[in-house]
Amino acid sequence: MRFALGGGVTRLADLEQSGSAKIRLPKTHGGAPVAVFLNTAGGLTGGDRLDFDAATGSGTHAILTTQAAERIYRSPDGPAEVASALSAAEDALLEWLPQETILFDRASLTRSLSVDLAPGARLLAVESVVLGRQAMGEDVHALAFRDRWRIRRDGRLVFADEARIDGDATDILAGPATAAGARAFATLVDCREDAGGMIAAARDLVDTLRGEKFRGGVSALPGLLVFRFLADTGHDLRAGLVALLERWRGAALPRTWYC
Repeated sequence: MRFALGGGVTRLADLEQSGSAKIRLPKTHGGAPVAVFLNTAGGLTGGDRLDFDAATGSGTHAILTTQAAERIYRSPDGPAEVASALSAAEDALLEWLPQETILFDRASLTRSLSVDLAPGARLLAVESVVLGRQAMGEDVHALAFRDRWRIRRDGRLVFADEARIDGDATDILAGPATAAGARAFATLVDCREDAGGMIAAARDLVDTLRGEKFRGGVSALPGLLVFRFLADTGHDLRAGLVALLERWRGAALPRTWYC
């Protein structure tokens, strides 16, 4: 999908969809357009692949989210794949705000996020992961998960992040150097040219929200801020992210986050 500026307003310019990957555009009553991705298959397993491709034109502001959490089920036939490619032109604001991905026991997922930013463009992107459903007594002891981020500005790589969990996820994340037993985690990146001047405000905000069940930190790299979060449960992670994103963005999240 592609957004462009028309009459000073961000408007949908192109849209293509196929298979179980669908997009809905709810009314925002004058705010930035919100594109809601949904997977009508209800989840992913081995051999499934979803591709998302979105572009925002010069001076636009668009918000991309999902209808619900994505579920990755037992994958006997290789990994499921989710590949997202985003681009933002000069002075655009692109917000990538999908809800969490839930990984079940024996799931296999390869996920990638690739972003190209023009000078003056800003990206706010979050990805979160939950291991099973604690309320259902689910543990994840066999998992193959790979997550890859690549962000470029004006063709130059500014952020590269790679994470992998291969084996007993509950055991791997129990260590103090990994997640100290947390069952949910998230990464938030705010890629903006004035990022260095925002680090104090970001750390103050994280400090106000940090607690026993939701904890995190933030660091600054040239032209971007990187937030990392851990939580005991998916519910705790979502509650913390909602509170932080509302305050950091200065606006409510898309309505699907509150359903």
